[in-house]
Amino acid sequence: MGKKNAAGARLKGAEGFEAYYSALFGERWNALKAALGAAPVYASLNARDGLEPYFLDPASVFAAAQLPLEGAERVLDMCAAPGGKTLVLASRMDSDARLQSNERSAARRQRLVQVVGASLSLQVQERISVTGFDGARMCTVPQNAEAFDRILLDAPCSSERHVLSDPKYLAEWSPNRVKSLAMEQWALLSSAYRMLRSGGYLLYSTCALAPAENDEVIARLLKKFPGARLALAESEPALPADVQDSFALPVIPAPERTPCGFHILPDHSAACGPIWFSLIYKGD
Repeated sequence: MGKKNAAGARLKGAEGFEAYYSALFGERWNALKAALGAAPVYASLNARDGLEPYFLDPASVFAAAQLPLEGAERVLDMCAAPGGKTLVLASRMDSDARLQSNERSAARRQRLVQVVGASLSLQVQERISVTGFDGARMCTVPQNAEAFDRILLDAPCSSERHVLSDPKYLAEWSPNRVKSLAMEQWALLSSAYRMLRSGGYLLYSTCALAPAENDEVIARLLKKFPGARLALAESEPALPADVQDSFALPVIPAPERTPCGFHILPDHSAACGPIWFSLIYKGD
């Protein structure tokens, strides 16, 4: 059953969406909603040697770049389509590292294959494998147990920016969508953690606004797995110099810290975002 407002009416559709997010963001919501409705900003992967440029939100580049790749031999992009974050990882990983870019949807996986083929050199492509596993069940494959040094999980989410821009999706919205996605995100995140080697790093990100899909999912992980730690608990995320060299990025103000991660929201970040991310270290 969906949540109700003070008058007892069910929160659904455009009215419910407005009530739900204005309750989360208070007086900030009107400015944030206006920024979400503005034209998005894009960064481009520099095209070299006849390769095609790829355009994506600078906030997504910033988030993906928080995954430390030095020394990592096996890297997993768990929900990789359409491919932007795979390009970020591929442009930064060590020359002897291998990247597995996974996407369950066959149609989206085909788009991922096209992006990799068009925007990366043949030398890099040779170290990338594209697979089609259900991420929530990948950890049940014996050879995947603690098999990866680094994992990026850009999880399916509410994507409120897209909901706001599509009358059909806005009319269908309800809090049950957030709840259902949070359950899916937990299944993916717990699977990812089981596939991460001790001493490895996992970057979880979404383009969602609600804490239920962000902080609360990570808080659940920290509670269930005592070895999981917030890697950026006492430091601030920054854009590595090598990423700035590869992408034409605007200046992004410092992300806003939340209980378990960081938010880049377009009303405070020159129209970049939204993106939420958290970097997890797997200890003993």
